[in-house]
Amino acid sequence: MTAPISESWTRIEKWLAVYAPATYAALAPPADPADIAAAERVIGRPLLKPLVVSLLRHDGFLDPFQGSLLPGRYRWISAREIAAAWQLLTGFYDKREADGRGKEADNDFMKLGFSSVLYGQPQLIPIARDLGGGHVVLDHRPGADRGRVHEAEAVEGVMRGSHEMWASLPTFMEAIATSLETFRPLNGNMPAVDEEQRLYWDCIPLHNDRTLLRS
Repeated sequence: MTAPISESWTRIEKWLAVYAPATYAALAPPADPADIAAAERVIGRPLLKPLVVSLLRHDGFLDPFQGSLLPGRYRWISAREIAAAWQLLTGFYDKREADGRGKEADNDFMKLGFSSVLYGQPQLIPIARDLGGGHVVLDHRPGADRGRVHEAEAVEGVMRGSHEMWASLPTFMEAIATSLETFRPLNGNMPAVDEEQRLYWDCIPLHNDRTLLRS
């Protein structure tokens, strides 16, 4: 059974406080509920509960140069940043193409594990980003993938990872907490701490050009 997201946050905070205090200090305070409500108005739908719970624990990350809390060098973004990133990404969404391909695009996404058509889809809500412009998105669409976590970037589009960590936001957070506590790799990424006491993740490459992160 997957642990509640609040429990995983507690485990992550305890680990950071001991091993990566610089990254721990960069965790933002809880979100203002008014900011969450404002983001929901911009997006036009309620945010899923696990995301709200996470935002009420930490409203993003204060300094992107104080480590990467998430594998893939992603950092959490705040409620206000979620709204801004959503507005940016949805500007790339080609609704005409998506409507034209219909279920074909969804089937390709499930079968192939990636889709350029879904990039910027309004119900894929950005929750984290890296310095290169890639995002982690939380799937708010009705159906089998509702609540799943995906990666999204301009070249490959939206990527549906097969590793169990992507199954939901609580699963994602629990997997991170376990990886930190055990110092074991998570889907091809090994937690490490630099000389300035910042958490980062070493990528363990496959024999081909793709990494386990997107497996």
